[in-house]
Amino acid sequence: MHKVQMMTDESIDVAPRRRPVQARSRERVNTILRHAAAIFHETGVEAVSMSAIARQSGMSLASLYRYFPNKAAIVHAIAEQHVEKMERALRKRLQELSVVDAVDVLIDQFYEFYRDEPAYSAIWSGVEAMPELRELDLRELYTNARDLDEKLRKECPQIADARRWTASLLLPRSAGTVLRLAVTLPEAQGRQLVEELKCMARAYVRELVA
Repeated sequence: MHKVQMMTDESIDVAPRRRPVQARSRERVNTILRHAAAIFHETGVEAVSMSAIARQSGMSLASLYRYFPNKAAIVHAIAEQHVEKMERALRKRLQELSVVDAVDVLIDQFYEFYRDEPAYSAIWSGVEAMPELRELDLRELYTNARDLDEKLRKECPQIADARRWTASLLLPRSAGTVLRLAVTLPEAQGRQLVEELKCMARAYVRELVA
């Protein structure tokens, strides 16, 4: 598994140089991120240069640098897109389903996302190497935990506040850790791991809400 290259320096600037406002600029940024994700997915983050991203995106290196100061900023922007997609998916499913019914659906949905989303494994395998990714990872965890905590509070008011919040942190963190492992395995083995994860999660949630 490829790691994020040389991104341990806490001073690395991962903010885009331009915040696209006009539709044309937004499309340019989306093009950069789409092509960068494809290259990261194919070869890993470490092997990719800014020049390669510029060529694949059909622009000059100078144009690319007008939008992103370095590769770390591109990695961070793609990771933010991943987080936003998953947050929307979780919120939508929690609205539609009970907590117990949501377990299988969400685990399957997130597994497919982790496996199919371009560059997901290549980028998130380096989460410990990049402080900004760790921060983004924690943001995702606490956002998901707050959504789950609110769902449990409404559906299962009998659960004590402290235990409900602990469960709301535990479920997404433990599931996410196992799913990230599953996508690194051969598909048959990964899917078996996901099935076992669902068994454990269902048992825990049923005990929690009983």
